[in-house]
Amino acid sequence: MIPPIYNMSLSFRHSTIEDIPTLLRLADEARATMRNCGNMNQWINGYPSRRVFENDIEHGHSFVAVDDNGVITATFAFIPSPEPTYANIYEGQWLDDNPYYVIHRIASTQSSRGVLKSILEYCFTVTDNIRIDTHRDNIIMRHLLEKLGFTYCGIIYLSDGAERLAYHRTTTNPI
Repeated sequence: MIPPIYNMSLSFRHSTIEDIPTLLRLADEARATMRNCGNMNQWINGYPSRRVFENDIEHGHSFVAVDDNGVITATFAFIPSPEPTYANIYEGQWLDDNPYYVIHRIASTQSSRGVLKSILEYCFTVTDNIRIDTHRDNIIMRHLLEKLGFTYCGIIYLSDGAERLAYHRTTTNPI
């Protein structure tokens, strides 16, 4: 089990079933931010659903970031490899073939700032190798990933055939 640690003004812990209403609200806020920034095609048709969050929690992959006041400000899934959709990458390659973790379903309050950096700092206390993907239209996430030291590696396809841009960072690439 990954222990909670404190990072800046956020602490991190595993999500619980009781957190699901908050996780759904955070997903709604993230979806609204995406739409306001022109990303109309990511997180559609009710994704991520209650069942997706329940599955992440059941497998110990769901985490929340909690501020100094005890308020959950962000959520994310942190999953050890292998990620089946990362087996094939097109128009590029991963930085290495070492074991890695994947971060999925990052969502935060619309008023949060610097949360992704804090999430990454936390995750890099667990592993030195992280992969992540995002929708081509998610300009904010693409910019942040590059700003935070991730390398664009190519294109992967989700199980439903949807294209995603793939990024990778190791601790040899510090924030």
